[in-house]
Amino acid sequence: MKFQRINALLIRHLYLMKRSFPRIMDIFFWPVMELLLWGFLSVYIQKLKIANLNIVTVLLGAIILWSLLQSAQQSISVAFLEEVWEKNLLNIFVTPLRIIEFLFSTLFLGIIKIVLVSAVLGILAALFYAFNIFQFGFSLIPFIIVLLIFGWAIGLFTMAVILRFGTSAQVLAFGFIFLIQPFSAVFYPVSALPAGVRHVSYLLPSTYVFEGMRAVMAGGLFPYHELVLASAVAGVYLVLVLFFFYKMFGWVKQRGLLMKLD
Repeated sequence: MKFQRINALLIRHLYLMKRSFPRIMDIFFWPVMELLLWGFLSVYIQKLKIANLNIVTVLLGAIILWSLLQSAQQSISVAFLEEVWEKNLLNIFVTPLRIIEFLFSTLFLGIIKIVLVSAVLGILAALFYAFNIFQFGFSLIPFIIVLLIFGWAIGLFTMAVILRFGTSAQVLAFGFIFLIQPFSAVFYPVSALPAGVRHVSYLLPSTYVFEGMRAVMAGGLFPYHELVLASAVAGVYLVLVLFFFYKMFGWVKQRGLLMKLD
């Protein structure tokens, strides 16, 4: 694996980002709009004094973490789709570039996007709602790392499906993550779900992350149990998805379908 090839792909995407207003909107505009929408709604609910729970803290923390998960997923799947849209996929893989180097370039791109998104949302949440996510110190960092791993696993899965079925499946790059949102206990605890649905919820590492987030923000003991479960489930998913992706990539190469991917 050569870092210069990873760096070349990363620089290419950063230049595209710099010159593309829609790509900049993906980093700044849409996450900020979600923060403002849910932020003002949470302030309104808090003023109703429905419960003693700090609604602002819970909802804004959930929005920020969900935005990080979404950015991690889309950084991989959308970067891959851009190569497909520009008919550049074959040009890339006739070079000495290895698939692992391509994946690492998208991971580094995702980290850059995640840093930008978290910085913007953290500053705006502090300015508009006096919410400082950094007040929780290092307690949330392990959960954020698990969330990013799960986001990358989802991104790889959507890439593999697009490889297999072509761009007719590209809607998964933008919509698949929202299919798991109702089961991930993002804005409510798992106990709020119907009994039968909870079994599905516990199959997702994101569920343990958001449950752990609420425990951290409530000021209780650090939820080691949720962290261990989230890490284990996310790790299993990542290994399975990597295997699935390599199988699909090999299947496409063997049949000479890279140049016909549309």
